[in-house]
Amino acid sequence: MTNGKTIRVRTPEVARADLERRGISIAAFARDHNLSYGTVYQLLHGRKKGLRGEAHRAAVLLRLKEGVIEVEQGDSEDGSV
Repeated sequence: MTNGKTIRVRTPEVARADLERRGISIAAFARDHNLSYGTVYQLLHGRKKGLRGEAHRAAVLLRLKEGVIEVEQGDSEDGSV
């Protein structure tokens, strides 16, 4: 069952350009979302696909793919950029 929201999936190039347009560095995005810089960098440069774990979470937050982020008890991540 879906929540009715349609996510427009972006290419890594578009996601990188969006961060640049908003004045957000890769490091700042990673820090703000408790992600490793290397994971975010590799996703934005097409070296990772975001299939599992932290890479999956980062890819969903960057809107590189549709997906669900399982929130562990005590986390406050809302799953959006």
